[in-house]
Amino acid sequence: MNIVKRVFLIIFVVGFLSPFVLLGYYLIFFKYDITPLVEYNPSTTTRIYDKNGEKIANLFDKKHRYYASFEEIPPRAIEALVAIEDTTFFEHPGINIDAIFRAAIKVIRAGRAVEGASTITQQLVKNVLLTREKKLSRKIKEAIFAIKLELALTKEQILERYLNEIYFGHGYYGIKTAADGYFHKRLEELTLKEIAVLVGLPKAPSTYAPTKNYEMSMGRANRVISRMFTLGWIDDEAYQTALAEFPEVFDDTLTQNRAPFIVDEVTRRVVRKGISDIKTGGYEIYTTIDLRLQDAANRSLKSAYKMALERIEGYKVKEQKKLQEDPEFELSDVNTTLLNGALVSIDPKTGDILALVGSVDYKLSSYNRATQGRRQPGSAFKPFIYQVAVDLGYSGATDLVDIARTYKYEKDGEELKWQPKNYEKNYKGLISLREALIHSRNLATINLVNEIGLGQLLREFKKFGIENLPHDLSISLGTITLSPLELAKYYTSFANGGIQVEPYLISSIDKNANTIYIKSDVSRFITEPTQAYIMTTILRDVVNRGTGRRARARGIELAGKTGTTNNNIDGWFAGYSPTIETVVWFGNDDNTPMYKRETGGRIAGPAFSMFYKNVLRLYPQIQRKFKAPEGIIEVDINGKKEYFSEISKPPRAESEVNPEEELLF
Repeated sequence: MNIVKRVFLIIFVVGFLSPFVLLGYYLIFFKYDITPLVEYNPSTTTRIYDKNGEKIANLFDKKHRYYASFEEIPPRAIEALVAIEDTTFFEHPGINIDAIFRAAIKVIRAGRAVEGASTITQQLVKNVLLTREKKLSRKIKEAIFAIKLELALTKEQILERYLNEIYFGHGYYGIKTAADGYFHKRLEELTLKEIAVLVGLPKAPSTYAPTKNYEMSMGRANRVISRMFTLGWIDDEAYQTALAEFPEVFDDTLTQNRAPFIVDEVTRRVVRKGISDIKTGGYEIYTTIDLRLQDAANRSLKSAYKMALERIEGYKVKEQKKLQEDPEFELSDVNTTLLNGALVSIDPKTGDILALVGSVDYKLSSYNRATQGRRQPGSAFKPFIYQVAVDLGYSGATDLVDIARTYKYEKDGEELKWQPKNYEKNYKGLISLREALIHSRNLATINLVNEIGLGQLLREFKKFGIENLPHDLSISLGTITLSPLELAKYYTSFANGGIQVEPYLISSIDKNANTIYIKSDVSRFITEPTQAYIMTTILRDVVNRGTGRRARARGIELAGKTGTTNNNIDGWFAGYSPTIETVVWFGNDDNTPMYKRETGGRIAGPAFSMFYKNVLRLYPQIQRKFKAPEGIIEVDINGKKEYFSEISKPPRAESEVNPEEELLF
């Protein structure tokens, strides 16, 4: 009998000491580095916003996570979590001994694992410091890590880390991310039912995700609420209200990318500012974009593109008929698969980029032609030449010579000839400066450059800051290469009353509630407000009765200039209203000609027009008429209004002639 007692005693002692021996073994022979949780710094998602605070997109690397400090987390969320996951969380040292023994007894009875005993601290350890392998050794390590973590952190810190680290399904890491993704709400806006849905997710994120299994998710949430009621943590009214609620759930993409061209461009610009962790650093980037105008720009560009394809298809049908009538008729070689476009719109007073579209379809081509493409602006460049003339004292009434000339020049030792022509292939002889620009007369422009002097013109151009200008007469026809955004920058000289501004896309960048970047306005004086206004009146006539008639929009004054390069390779419209400036470009990506009838006015003008029609619909209170600055003199000449200033003086009135006086020849 004594032997039996001794055996039982030995077994009891061994059984009692074994866990401690095993624990000692793992403590001695394994390292337990809890630094990743003590110095917790997870990768966090960067958010990009438009000028009105609407979210444009999320940027993240592998895990989509918004970080929430403990102070941000609603007390109800803490109560709900503790109620369903770990009721004694605030009492235990990291492991719950009672729960472990209860789980062990159930395992022995069932012969398999039927109940876990992990505390919130252990769950956090398992997610960050350990693998998910189901071994006794891992459970022992988990317990040791949990105890060490409880000694290093406060309960509040552990909860903060848990609620930011745990996976909530649908690609959402952290409770703040899940609240935004599933409910489009900030944490403080969540209802008790929505909180219950979220804290019920970590047990089985895929199974209980409300976007996949709404009924199961609500059932799990109701169990959370019932547990809180049983514990006396909510009253009967809150209990019944929460059970009866069926919250709306959103099934969004993780990036929520509403403007991919903006996101790409923001990323490029942020990297250039030296920020290399844009996808993991948790920045809040505020842009100058107006999402409503961005959508309008997208629709306008795409509609104009479809109109062009239909129009060109119609031309092809007509050409086929001509070919049947005349076998020697040559069909146009047109490949519309390469046709594309871009649109950029800015506030010319502040430089804020309001909309930026780099192609007619981002899914087919993500190359941003608005910022990265460089093409010849053609006649859309002419207003800069005419502005120089106006600044030198010319006016809209000044006569220019519109006749053909042959220019001889030498290249590589060979004498060559240049014989520029007007688009209409006719000549006016004498034409007013206003009419020359309204109808985009090439020869009048070339003769104006000759009259000013190429050297003086280039010196005057320095004030615009335009680089890589050709030092020959081809400058008259806009042979420089510019991106649509660059052209928009230079056009602010007209749209902003003589002050050129630098366009901006990013207004500020915040991190951890600290502003690390804020834009600083850059501008340069170009000309007096009166001289810029004279140019605006001419460009307004371009839209009203010149080459830009297709750019008109009923109910608002618009000014601008068409641009068509040689062989119809590029089609532009650059212009502005009293408050918004817009540049549209169309062309083939390989620099081959578009269809021969596709001019800037025909292909780009309609996109410009549609955009401003949308502007009026979105912002009916917008300023609709240009205002003349002080110093403008309005004169009626032959039934038409002309505008003058102290610099561009009105022509002298002819002195009276005595009819009886003899005429001398």
